[in-house]
Amino acid sequence: MKRVVFHNKIGMSVVGTLFVPENANGPLPAVVIGHPFGAVKEQSSIVYARKLAAEGYVALSFDQSFWGESDGYPRQTVVPDIYVDNISAAVDFLGTQDIVDRDRIGALGICGSGGFVLAAAQIDPRLKAIATVSMYNMGDANRHGIGGSVSAEDRWATLDAAMTQRQAEYEGAAPEYTSGAPDEIDETSDPVSKEFYDFYRTPRGYSPRTTTKPTLSSNIGFMNFYPFTRLDEISPRPVMFVAGTEAHSIEFSHDAYARAAEPKELVEVPGAGHVDLYDREELIPFDKLLSFFGKL
Repeated sequence: MKRVVFHNKIGMSVVGTLFVPENANGPLPAVVIGHPFGAVKEQSSIVYARKLAAEGYVALSFDQSFWGESDGYPRQTVVPDIYVDNISAAVDFLGTQDIVDRDRIGALGICGSGGFVLAAAQIDPRLKAIATVSMYNMGDANRHGIGGSVSAEDRWATLDAAMTQRQAEYEGAAPEYTSGAPDEIDETSDPVSKEFYDFYRTPRGYSPRTTTKPTLSSNIGFMNFYPFTRLDEISPRPVMFVAGTEAHSIEFSHDAYARAAEPKELVEVPGAGHVDLYDREELIPFDKLLSFFGKL
């Protein structure tokens, strides 16, 4: 594994970690791996990258722009179009590596990156196989919430707060941040908060490179993000959606599967929650994923 730097279409530096099988002779198939939204490349995506490299794939995990080691200021800014373009930028980079077969490149997106890789595949035919794990549709999650929990009134209140903060920042105020994993929990905390806390705020998944919290003024950018609109146009390239049966986010995988055209596959992991599939290797269906990417 080695640190690499590449550039997206607007010239921003994107920092990643490239994993190459030991004693490998190319060209080999490759997989771009996106981390959960708000996370960094050392969290979750590294678990998948190491496994894929051990099985003969070149794997590239990277920090999204505005997060981790990658360029972008103000930090933790939400710009969905750039997040999507970075997937294609990673393909650009892999295409320059002698060890990589540029005609056999796939993508795997975890949590929010699931939506980013699907959006990228709709406009980048170089991505030959696309898988998501514990996917979040960050557009629907912000517009409607889990299970439709966000009302129109809630949405307008969020927009008002974000625009008030944007105006204040233009006039010199410090950024404010929203959502992300909670910094503290107690017995009254909801199960989802406890789940994210257990990963991001404990040694299990903690990284000093991220707070997981996007800026309040930019997070509303997700309300204009529609990654499922043309899912059927990814066909005839294969897509796979992996989700735990106990995941609060499983509705997004169900929705995507219904919208996608064949060839497609939905893998439900019995008893697994959303965050379980970030790093619980005994639960992650690597056999299914390896079989899927074997189609590259």
